[in-house]
Amino acid sequence: MPRPVATPSVWAAAGAAALVLVTVLNYLNGHGDPTIDLLVLSVVCAVLSTGARLVAAPGTALVCWLALNGFATPPMGELTWSAGYDLGRLGCLLAAASTGTAVARIASARAAYRRLTPHNPAGS
Repeated sequence: MPRPVATPSVWAAAGAAALVLVTVLNYLNGHGDPTIDLLVLSVVCAVLSTGARLVAAPGTALVCWLALNGFATPPMGELTWSAGYDLGRLGCLLAAASTGTAVARIASARAAYRRLTPHNPAGS
């Protein structure tokens, strides 16, 4: 079973990736609706979380939300709080990060189980 990546490293990668992606998406799509940014950042959260511990998921989601809130949601460059929208965005990012970690852990457990159980190709 591979060792999970250190939590601060996952958070640093999430922060860097989120800032780069939000910048690129702002350049390509303008400063309109941040829905596409949220979807892309959710995928980033899920992918980065595949190598992380589950305890890293809340921080990963928070770091991505900070980039989304500060640079993809008007007014640009300001952190704001709108409970309905921001709780939904945080929830989406947290679900993505948790799902990425859970899928990776299940795949790892299945691989370990297959290594430990004898393989019977005849099916008897």
